[in-house]
Amino acid sequence: MADPSGVRARLWDGSTRIVHWALVVLVAFAWWSAEAGKMDWHRLSGYAVVGLLAFRLIWGFAGSASARFASFVRGPAATLAYLRSLPGRAHADMPGHNPLGAWSVLALLAVLIAQVVTGLFAVDIDAIEAGPLSDRVSFDTGRLLAKWHHWSFSALQVLVVLHLAAVVFYRVHKRANLVRAMITGRQDFAQDPKLTFAPLWRALVVAAVAAAVAWWTAKGFRP
Repeated sequence: MADPSGVRARLWDGSTRIVHWALVVLVAFAWWSAEAGKMDWHRLSGYAVVGLLAFRLIWGFAGSASARFASFVRGPAATLAYLRSLPGRAHADMPGHNPLGAWSVLALLAVLIAQVVTGLFAVDIDAIEAGPLSDRVSFDTGRLLAKWHHWSFSALQVLVVLHLAAVVFYRVHKRANLVRAMITGRQDFAQDPKLTFAPLWRALVVAAVAAAVAWWTAKGFRP
């Protein structure tokens, strides 16, 4: 139940939540398909991730208030100030990502972008399996990018573990249920932050653009 002295208000729009959980599912599926040798499925999941990343990047500028990068990305001073407040049990009443969480979001997006970009150019040792843009680089470059594809996934695993640890920390120490907020879209606040949310038509337009980016990527940027 919401704190009787406060209010449970809308925080995350449906688009942000769908992209968040779709990335969770697709990254896990891409990992499994690669380990199982299902490379056709691995490529398809990669193209889907491209579309989701394209949507989230555009939504970070054109989406709802809580989803916009400008609303939650803060500089070093604000981040250090927030770090000093972490030992306290009080949960910061912020309408969205805190300064530390913001940098975590940017790091995850950066590594995911590195994942898909390197995968597009990667070539396996036998030159049988390759990304749609592998013909744009030499075999040696394709092999190097394949290694970077694996290394960036290792970095992604580290970031995911840290992200999960942070979720547990906030649930246990700060008494903040971040998972519930990302499922329901609502969070408890001392008072309603009165956020603005983008209309459905804008989400549909951005989704169409993101789908076109994913399709064009799958075609190797060829007409």
